[in-house]
Amino acid sequence: MDRIGVVDTMFARYDMGAEAVDELAQCPGHGERFEVVRRTVPGFKDLGVACKKLIEEEGCRTVVALGMPGRAAIDQVCAHEASQGLMLAQLLTNTHILEVFVHENEDDDPAALARVCVNRARKHARNAYWMLYDPDQLTRRAGQGVRQGYEDAGPLLDDAQPSPRS
Repeated sequence: MDRIGVVDTMFARYDMGAEAVDELAQCPGHGERFEVVRRTVPGFKDLGVACKKLIEEEGCRTVVALGMPGRAAIDQVCAHEASQGLMLAQLLTNTHILEVFVHENEDDDPAALARVCVNRARKHARNAYWMLYDPDQLTRRAGQGVRQGYEDAGPLLDDAQPSPRS
């Protein structure tokens, strides 16, 4: 059976890992074709090694890495460092790791920020599933301005406008 990893952090102010696991549980083949392996680490700088371990030691075919950087400038620097670690883990394992960070400074309203957490965690979990089992779903959404956490931006040009390649 395939495995999809979910790694989240205890420092996050919302349980995005639970949202990702629940979304994957609703995907076709859960429990038959694939299972979910979840790990929780202290902070987002711990995500890279946890993802690498899930891939190399537990056979995960892809991993969703969830974190929540704080508002302070140092938090943004640390988030960048964590992101670099996730990219390195991808390159070292030749495996996709979907980084799902929700920065606390994305919204001042806690309820709105919680909605971003839910939306982003679930959509990226679904993206991980599609990457493995239905990549055409991703291709169909190419160029559509799809966003996780907020309203979709939409394509730059609608179907009525000529392509800039014309």
